[in-house]
Amino acid sequence: MSRIVMRFTGVGGQGVLLAGEIFAAAKIKGGGFGLKTATYTSQVRGGPTVVDIQLDDNEIWYPYAIDGQINFMLSVADVSYQQFKHGVKEGGTIVIEPNLVHPTEEDRKKWNIYEIPIITIAKEEVGNVITQSVVALAIANTMMKALDEELLINTMLSKVPKKVHEANLKAYELGKKYALEALEKGPVR
Repeated sequence: MSRIVMRFTGVGGQGVLLAGEIFAAAKIKGGGFGLKTATYTSQVRGGPTVVDIQLDDNEIWYPYAIDGQINFMLSVADVSYQQFKHGVKEGGTIVIEPNLVHPTEEDRKKWNIYEIPIITIAKEEVGNVITQSVVALAIANTMMKALDEELLINTMLSKVPKKVHEANLKAYELGKKYALEALEKGPVR
């Protein structure tokens, strides 16, 4: 596998940090190198949050994702999308929560933008908004083919309380389903 660099953005309290932690831990468990670097503002809850995830079979020497080398970004908050989108390489993939994130026409020409209602899926279909980080995890892994799915799911289950395993498994399946449907339709231009 060549290096995969992903970025999740949102606001504090949306669970983007957990998704990054799960990806990095799963890659390490699988015998590679995984690194999560998070940045968030001082107000934390409600402030712009970004987590960069690097996955590689070779050692990772620099802890931060380099702008222009990010293959994939997922964003569930417009403030974070606008602040951190420029790191995604031209032609890269961006998944947005269409109810909250508003890309420009130029953005849609520069990147492959997919619209998936991540928060709505978690809230209405899973029945627990907190599972949005797992919906996002499944979308990212399905679109990027980053890690072995079973390894990722087992790592995710090890990081969440047992009482929410069923909800998180449902969230993963729904995230995967929506990602496959989005890939089939193609990016929204």
